[in-house]
Amino acid sequence: QVQLVESGGGLVQAGGSLRLSCVASGPIHSINSMAWYRQAPGNQRDLVAVHTTGGSTDYADSVKGRFTISRDNAKNTVYLQMNTLKPEDTAVYYCYGVIRPYYSTHPIQNYWGQGTQVTVSS
Repeated sequence: QVQLVESGGGLVQAGGSLRLSCVASGPIHSINSMAWYRQAPGNQRDLVAVHTTGGSTDYADSVKGRFTISRDNAKNTVYLQMNTLKPEDTAVYYCYGVIRPYYSTHPIQNYWGQGTQVTVSS
């Protein structure tokens, strides 16, 4: 069973920084893209940043210039460096992976991590 496990969340003051990590483990053949989403209480889960296999990245307008997504393919790990954090960045952050498990012709599947809480105080 493929699993995504996030870490690095916590409580930080406005203007501070945090670095989230997400490790994919299990019977992975290949990883297409990995992304970070976030969900604040009462809100839908929104895309924050995505990193494709080809190395391209994209960001929500609200985090452009402050957040950076990166990947270490050898470690099946994706990171989210979050700088100049604002109270409105407070949310549970979820890792998302588009992954082909087991072997080259197995169907691609989508996986979610369990989430990590980020709280930014004003």
